[in-house]
Order: sequence, then C-alpha cells, then structure tokens
Amino acid sequence: MKDIVWRLLKRNISAGQLIGYAVANFVGLSIVLTAIQFYRDVTAVWDDDDSFISRDYMIISRKVEGLGSLTGKSDATFSDADITEIESQPWVRRVGEFTASSFNVAASVEMGGRGMSTALFFESIPSEFFDVMPSEWDFDPADPVVPIILSKDYLSLYNFGFASSRGLPQLSEAMIGMVPLKVSVSGNGRQQWLPARIVGFSSRLNTIAVPEQFMEWANERFAEEPVSPPSRLIIEVSRPGDPVIKEFLQSHGYESAGDKADNGKAAYFLSVVTAVVIVVGAIISLLSFFILMLSIYLLLQKNRTKLHDLMLLGYSPGMVSSRYCRMVVAINIVVLVAAIAVVLVGRHLWGGALSSLGLSSTSPWPAIVTGLAIMLLITVVNIISIRRTMMRYFKG
Repeated sequence: MKDIVWRLLKRNISAGQLIGYAVANFVGLSIVLTAIQFYRDVTAVWDDDDSFISRDYMIISRKVEGLGSLTGKSDATFSDADITEIESQPWVRRVGEFTASSFNVAASVEMGGRGMSTALFFESIPSEFFDVMPSEWDFDPADPVVPIILSKDYLSLYNFGFASSRGLPQLSEAMIGMVPLKVSVSGNGRQQWLPARIVGFSSRLNTIAVPEQFMEWANERFAEEPVSPPSRLIIEVSRPGDPVIKEFLQSHGYESAGDKADNGKAAYFLSVVTAVVIVVGAIISLLSFFILMLSIYLLLQKNRTKLHDLMLLGYSPGMVSSRYCRMVVAINIVVLVAAIAVVLVGRHLWGGALSSLGLSSTSPWPAIVTGLAIMLLITVVNIISIRRTMMRYFKG
C-alpha cells in the first residue's frame, strides 16, 4: 500500500525542479565550504612571523615635525591615558611598552687584533612580543652577563656596509654570538663594565634589546632622572591592514615604523574576499531552498485532489509528507557528500602551492562539520515547511 501511495504522489514530481534545487544547493554549499577550508589553509601562514600576511606587530611613535624639540619642549611620549585608549581599540590584541635606558651605554669589542668601541642605547619590552626567545634571556645581578638581541638589519648593515668598507671580517649570526663583548653602563656618578653576549637577532624589532630585569636593575643604579614614559609602543594587531588602524594613527598624530601596516593589507584583503565568497555561497544556498519550496508548493497544488482523497482514506498529513521528506533528505545527503568531495579535491589542488611556501593544509574536519551543520539546518527547515504545507492542504 505504501508503494502504491508513493507511485500516486510522485507522478507530478518535476525532475527538472529537483535537479535545479540539488545543483543550486550543491554550488552554494561547495562555495561556502571551499572558502572556509581555503581561508583556514592560507591563514595558517600567520603563525610564521616572516610571512607577508603574518599577524602584525606594529611599532608606533609620535610624529616629529618641523624642528622637533629644537624649538622648545616636544612631548613625544605616551601617557597612561594614551595607552589605555590604544588598548581599548577593537583591532588591538595587546600593547607593550618600550623602556629606554636612562643611563649612558658604550660597548667595546676586539676582532682580529683590532679594537672597536661605540656608544649604544638599550631598550626593553615584555618578552611575549619577541619573535625570538633564546634560552639565555635572563639577567642575574650576582652573575652579571647582559644578553642582547639585535635587529637583523643591524647585522646586514655591519656586514655589507661598515665591515666591507673598513676591511673588517664579515660575521654570521652564529659567529657573532661568540664575539667577546663588553658594555659600560654609567651615570649617577657610577660606572661599571659588564660582559655581554649577542644571543639572538630579531626580524620584528628595530632596536638593541635587553631583558627587562637588566633594564630595571640598571635604571635603578645608574639613572640620574626618573624613567620617562615610553616613546614607542609595540601593538599586536588582530585585524592587520584594517583601514580603521590607519585612520586612528593619523587622527592621533602617530606613525608606524616600516611598512608593516601596508603588508597587513594582504591579510585584511584576504579576510574580506573570503567573507564575500561565503556570503555569495550562502545566498545561492538560500535561493536553492526557495527553489525546493516552490517545487513542493507546485507539487502539492497539482496533487490537491489526491491529497483530499488520501485524507478520506484515513491517511494523516504526517504519513503523506514523510514521502516528500525522505526524498528531500536523500537529495541533501547526496549534495553534502558531493560538496565535501569538492572541498577535498580543492584542498589537494592548492596543497602543492602551499607546500612550496613551506606550509601544509589544515584539517578538513572543521569545514566538514560546518557542512553537516548547514545541511542539517536546511533539512530541518525543509521538513518543517513541507509538514506545515501538507497540514494546510489537508485542512483546505
């Protein structure tokens, strides 16, 4: 009897309409899931600090214009209120302060029988903002050896600028860590020579960095004046390249070091494009839902007389609608499997390009689970709509 009822109901089913629904739903779901997977794979590069779309660490300072402090006092520092305002911005993850040395610093080194000395400056920032963190990054006043992290740009300037013009040996990063170095810290009527070692090189920080423990110890002993507020801040940005960042900096008279803000536009552009693609896919899936519902409405309209006859024979709306619900569930399962297959194929195709960048594709399970959730929601809404429509026709 069930087969007879189904043969009766399916006579007016339009295969073209169902195929149109399935194709539209398949295209929309494939676009959404593929965009999610591609975005996750590409943004994995953000964990690499040297990447062109890495999570941005922006170093900002106040603009110095005209003659600067030569014409009078020019406050180039950040107050507590300034820092609090910056921390409250939605695109800021965290803010770190540069602490400058309030004492005199000089360094001397001997290489190849030649001595060289120069005046220096030291700065310190919280350790979590470094892109390198050597194991020797600490300072003990009882055994005072000063670890130093240099900017990689400084080493390049020495090797290809200073050393080549003065006949001095060029040094690798490993070799320079073995060079004996002494630093003189003086001020407040005191002077002390300390052994020092260059323990790392930073691509992120353009400074000569020392541990915060050393900076606090040295400022306490050698600073002639209280430590001034920071003149530079390092900011971890959650939305690199967001135009709001540039507007905020310009409106407050701040400037960022280097071109990090411009580099971050690649990540921001990628997130915007991904969002647009996902929205387009969602719209296509929504249109496919309306295609299905229109097909169901037309089908029920054509079977209006048959539905009344089935009601008179004792069939309930649930018994009749279950046939259509099973059909929709079967179509949605096929669409989901096909969309997942598209995601896996796409992941394999762009995996080669990512591997050439030293990256590997992320797990496809988040995209698959998202597809399951989306299709489950669509199926539930379809079933509810079919049952409500069937009830309305049985009562009519």
